[in-house]
Amino acid sequence: MSKSLSKLWLRGLRRLVSGQAEAIRVLKPRPPAKPARAKTHKHTRSTLKSGTTAKSAASPRASSGASARESRVRPRASAWARGKWERSYHSAPPTAGRFVNHVSYALYQPPKTSLEPMPLVVMLHGCKQNADEFAQGTRMNLLADKFGFAVLYPEQSKHEHAHRCWHWYDDTGNGGSEAASVVSLVKAMVVEHGFDPERVYLAGMSAGAGLATLLAIRYPQIFAAVGLHSEPVFGEARSAIGAMNVMRRGSRSDPITLIDAALDVRDYPGMPAIIVHGELDSVVSANNAEQLARQFLRLNGFVDAAGDRRAGEARQETHPDGVVSDYVKNGHRVVKTSIVRGLGHSWAGGDDTVAFHSSKGPDSSATMWEFFKYQRRASESARDAYVA
Repeated sequence: MSKSLSKLWLRGLRRLVSGQAEAIRVLKPRPPAKPARAKTHKHTRSTLKSGTTAKSAASPRASSGASARESRVRPRASAWARGKWERSYHSAPPTAGRFVNHVSYALYQPPKTSLEPMPLVVMLHGCKQNADEFAQGTRMNLLADKFGFAVLYPEQSKHEHAHRCWHWYDDTGNGGSEAASVVSLVKAMVVEHGFDPERVYLAGMSAGAGLATLLAIRYPQIFAAVGLHSEPVFGEARSAIGAMNVMRRGSRSDPITLIDAALDVRDYPGMPAIIVHGELDSVVSANNAEQLARQFLRLNGFVDAAGDRRAGEARQETHPDGVVSDYVKNGHRVVKTSIVRGLGHSWAGGDDTVAFHSSKGPDSSATMWEFFKYQRRASESARDAYVA
């Protein structure tokens, strides 16, 4: 009897093991073949054109028969849209403590329909994301096809951070070096491809939004406007632990005092900003959005050092999707905030088959472009930024 039970137990064990092995084979799809990389001066580039099929190239989501898992292993299909998707790296000048400063990136250029230089939108992904996933999740390339702008996706290296987080809180260390590298990349792309230097816009998600604010503060002559999604307030965190504390609760210090300590606001040229945040964000508390808005009101001359209004007007509207506030100066919307009802730590109105993107709320990409397209950096300032 014991012998027969042993045989039954062994047979069951073999079936269990073989079933697990089969499940592993099913769940682990073969990785896609990497495109060939051809070396050029300062860049190693691979260029892919849209389209194995019209459906995979144009659809903003996975096809109805595809699962979320399948969508995640094929993130480039919707990112390609109808134009040219290019993967490469840029060799930025060395910075303190870093002798090699390669920056990987993806560049999307839509079919050109005008002789005028195209605007450029720079997109900075968040932690646990890469350029391909951010392009698919935000669907920014599909908007680029519709409105005729290029999209640049700098990508953080896993060698710099295991989860691909940007060091947004470290202005004088890695964060400052990353900001300098991104600026070097942006300048190279504008010169090489002839993008419009007066219409270079910057957007980011979470840690990417944190780096976007650092870039907007340190290099305002490069960017005409900034879009910030799910971002921690600027200026208080100085370490990874400090960053976590700020993300959870916002700043304990006055956010305007933090901005005034970071730069001389009197000499700052201003930076139009749109801020989007989920009211239920448990990773970066929505308190951060309110504090960040006050910082950009200060940077754009709406409030004084005490936080009292000195210019412009405020308009607030409540919608089914949330609360939108517009701050208007001389007839132009300069700061905009959108608190999205029911949204967590995700890009609103995005492709929810991709992590950290949600179909809830208004389309953040479209909202940001609608804000960006009315903003320009003064010609002389933009031109001077590209001299050298």
